[in-house]
Order: sequence, then C-alpha cells, then structure tokens
Amino acid sequence: MAITEYFVRYLQRRDTLAPEDLERLRAIKTHHASFGAGEVIVPAGSSPTRSCMMLRGLSARSNRLVGRPDDRVITALHVPGDFVDLHAFVLARLDHSIVAVGPVEVEFIDHAELTEITENFPHLTRLLWMATLIESAIHRQWLVAAASLRSSAHLAHLLCEIYTRLTAVGAASDGQFQLPLLQRELADILGYSPIHVNRAVRDLRDRGLIRWSGSDIGIIDWKGLVLLSRFDPSYLDLERASR
Repeated sequence: MAITEYFVRYLQRRDTLAPEDLERLRAIKTHHASFGAGEVIVPAGSSPTRSCMMLRGLSARSNRLVGRPDDRVITALHVPGDFVDLHAFVLARLDHSIVAVGPVEVEFIDHAELTEITENFPHLTRLLWMATLIESAIHRQWLVAAASLRSSAHLAHLLCEIYTRLTAVGAASDGQFQLPLLQRELADILGYSPIHVNRAVRDLRDRGLIRWSGSDIGIIDWKGLVLLSRFDPSYLDLERASR
C-alpha cells in the first residue's frame, strides 16, 4: 500500500512540499494491519525494525510502573496520520507499548525506507524530525494541563486538542468527532478516578458545551470550551513557518 494521505496533509498543513518530496512520500511502501480494542500494536521492550502510522481509529501510548504491571498511565493519544513510534527509528528499544483504542488500522513502514529518505531527502528528514518535536510539545502541554486545570477544564482541553488534531488532517469536521475511550481510559489519561471523569463529562454537558453519546462527541459551544480549558493550539504548530 501507499502511505496514508492523512500524513501528507499533516505535513502540508505545516510546510510546503516540493513535487519530488510528494512523489517520494507517496512511493513509500507500507504494510497494512488491523487491531481490535485493547490489542498491543507495538509492545514495550521491543526493538522494532519498522515504524507504525495511524490510518483509522485511535491508539494510546501506555506506560507501566516497575513492580505494578496492572497499573498503567496513558501518556499520548495518536490519531490518523500520526507516526506513533517514529522515534523507534533511532532508539534501540521502546520503553512503552502502543495499544489500540477501539478498532484500529495502521500502516507499518520499514526502517530501510526511512533510512533512504534521511540520506537523500533533507527537507523530508527535517519534517520527520518536526513530527517528533510536535509530539514532544503535546506531551509537555499535557503536563501543563494536568498541573494547572481542574477536572472539567482538563477534560475540555483534551477534547479541544483531539478535535483540532483530527480536523487538521481532515478526519473530523462540523464539531463532530469520535473518541472511543472508556471512562476508565480517560481516567488513565487525566489522572483522576472514573467517578471524577464521569462528573467532568456531566459538567461539560450541563454547561451546554458538548454532546457525548458512546464514542460520538458533538461540540456545541467551541468558544466556551476553549475559554474553560484555556486552550491555545499554537503548540500543535498548525501554521506554516515563514522562511
């Protein structure tokens, strides 16, 4: 298969791609795979020879504490177009697992392809580097949100981020998107109990900010959601840099 157009849009939103860059991107060979909810896509401790890109659905980066294998913390969410383990291209082993959240489709890209790109396409190399830097910026913003926002605002910030990331690649629109996370999984992300998450969801509904039914979310009042969560999308680097 060819690389997903979601990733092409991800890059084009942030920088100009020359015709030769686009041609090389679309010539990347990929290997399609599907996973069910809770299945491990890339296991912790592995030394992958290929990197994984999201095609459909949602996946999570899952970390566990030594001596407490039943406890986990979700430290990242990945949407279509995301390279979920691009850093595995340069690291010897992974310290976390990538797990499917709901049904997921992915594309695996051999590291030999990435090696050839980094040796012959310097602009694409910089853009791949940029993708890992944006992922780091998202992680830092999660830490800021966890340290400074209360439960309802913290959840609102997550919803604003995921919707913004999905719309940036054309995977959501008109205030509608899917978030196939159970409340216990939201608790793993936000650092609250499922009861606190349930109260936060109810609070956002009662404020008239969102509709939430199963995995379907509708944003009723985007400005209100942004104001409550103090969301500023600049850390997602959605605008092309001037050079």
